[in-house]
Parts: sequence; structure tokens; C-alpha cells
Amino acid sequence: MSGERKPPLSIRELLLPALGAVVLLIGVGVAAVTEKGHIDYRAQMMRHGGDVLDLGVNGRPGADVEGYMVRVVGPLQVVESPLDTQFNQQTNQPVLIRHVQMFQWHQMKYGGPASYEMDWEDHPIDSSHFDHPEGHSNPGPFPLENAQFDAGLARVNDFVLSPALVHALSGSQPVAPDLRSLPSNLAASFSLYNDHLVTSAVPSNPQVGDLRVSWEAVPVQTVTIVAKVDGNKLVPATDAADGVGFAVQVGDVPVADIFPDLPLPPGHRWLRRILAVMLATLGSAFLLRWHYKSIDPILAPSIAVLVIGAIDGVLWLGNDNGLAGWCFGLTLIGIGLTTWRVRALRAHSN
Repeated sequence: MSGERKPPLSIRELLLPALGAVVLLIGVGVAAVTEKGHIDYRAQMMRHGGDVLDLGVNGRPGADVEGYMVRVVGPLQVVESPLDTQFNQQTNQPVLIRHVQMFQWHQMKYGGPASYEMDWEDHPIDSSHFDHPEGHSNPGPFPLENAQFDAGLARVNDFVLSPALVHALSGSQPVAPDLRSLPSNLAASFSLYNDHLVTSAVPSNPQVGDLRVSWEAVPVQTVTIVAKVDGNKLVPATDAADGVGFAVQVGDVPVADIFPDLPLPPGHRWLRRILAVMLATLGSAFLLRWHYKSIDPILAPSIAVLVIGAIDGVLWLGNDNGLAGWCFGLTLIGIGLTTWRVRALRAHSN
């Protein structure tokens, strides 16, 4: 009789479609989590200039890396040494730093009356604000200034470092001044004392207003540079949202340690993408087995590609429209194959 109702499906009969739906959703979930993790990672990297190609110790200039942000590890090579022209002091290190101090009065107050001592200070102390300036007068501004002198040309693995990168190099080792290199006008005023140049008549007994000049250098060492490739140069990324566009670290430092604000990128991305498609295909196969009583070897992966391509395309849309286009292209292929196979199966069943 046409009005007879079909008996309700048993739990065993519902198990296969339920399992298929769950496996299909797991595959979609793996794909979505993988792409979302990569999107978050790329978005944060854009703050620092963009995705980084990790060239490591083997990084060299070349057309294949032109315009990319790269991570390069290697020893510093100084080609043109820094020079303090005022004192004619030079070093074969990448950065030379001059420190100037003046022997001055400074005031101390610990709840009681002010007391006064003299010591070397690296900035002018305004004695007019002392509680008792009489007898504790300081000269005022320094006649010389602290300064940093960078190498005219420094390289890492054949990459020339831009001035901003050289200026950002860190590290310190003392540099003994060469008294013989001093210009004659300064040689008449300074003498060498404990690796410093001092103007004191008696170096062991400085007086207020005496100057003390010393130097330190950033040593030649292994460094990690993250910057943009411009020909044979490493330069800051001018479009970086953080306003810096590069990073310089001492030693061999991974990107995750250089930028601790980065989320961890999904590991083995392509393996996870393949796994997602395989799970979605398996889930689709279970559903087809339940619905058509057979598994079509073309329809199952077509459904998987359709669903995952659509999900990934939506996720990438607005973040990388090129990748979104590829995903939607796969979706269209999946739609075409799915439509063709469904029509073929229906025609066969009729």
C-alpha cells in the first residue's frame, strides 16, 4: 500500500551516517584550525614587516629572496671601521661608543640636612638647585658629548647591513684609547689614566670640572638579523606596523624568541591539510555508503574538497585574497565534480 510508513531507522542504521558526519566535521575542524593558526601568525608577523624566510647560517643575497623578510645568522664582518674623528680613535669592531664624564658635586638627602660629595657623572648636574649651592658650584654643560660611531660598512653572510641595523647592534667590550693618535690640541689637554683620557692635572686626584673620556665597542660576534632584502642589503621594512621593521640579536636566536608576541604557527601545515582532506573524504564516504549503499571514489573526495575549500576560502578572505581565490577555485572544482557524480549516480539508479 502506498500509504504505508517506512519503519523507523534502528540505532545500528543511524550509526553509519552519524559516524560519517562526525569524521567529516573533524576533517573540517582540522582544516579550519590549521588555516586560522597560520592567519593569526601571519597577521602578527605583518606588524614586524611580514612573513620571514628562515635562511639561517646559509643565507646569501639572491633574486630568490629579493623583497622578502629574512632571518640570517652569521658572524659580523667589518669592512669600514668606525672612527671617532674628534679624538681620532678607531677600532676594528662594528660600533665605537664614546663616554664623557665630568667630576662634579652632587647633593644627597636622606631625611636630614643635605650633604655633598664629588664624583664622576655622565650628565651635567645643576648646582643652582642645591640647598646650599655656595661652595658646591658645578661648571654647567659638558664641552664634549657622548657619541656613537658606526662602521661605514658591515656585513653578515655577504649581506650589507643598513646603517639602522649597524646602529642597533648590542654588546660591549672596553677599548683602550690610543694616546698617540690624539690630535695635538687634545693631546695637550688629556693624559692617559686607567684606560681613560682625563684632563686632571693630577689624575689620581681629580677636581670639579675635570673631564674623563672612555670608549667601548660592540664586539665582532655571531648575530641574528631579521630584516628585508634589498639587493645585497638588509634594510628595515618601511611598512611594518610596529614602526621598527627589523630585529638584531646576539647569537643564534629563533624567530619565536625574537618576537615573543607571535602565536605559534601550526607545525607541519601541509601534512595537516592532507590529513584534513583525508578525514573529510572518509566522512563523506561513510555518508555515501549509507545513502547510496555504495562508495563513489570520485564523489567522496569531491565533497571533501568542496567543503574544506569553502571553509578555508572564507577564512582567508580579507587576509590573503590570493590564497582565498585558490581555495574558492578548489571549491568550484569540488562543486563541478560533485554535481557530475550525483547526476551520474541518479541516472544509474534509474
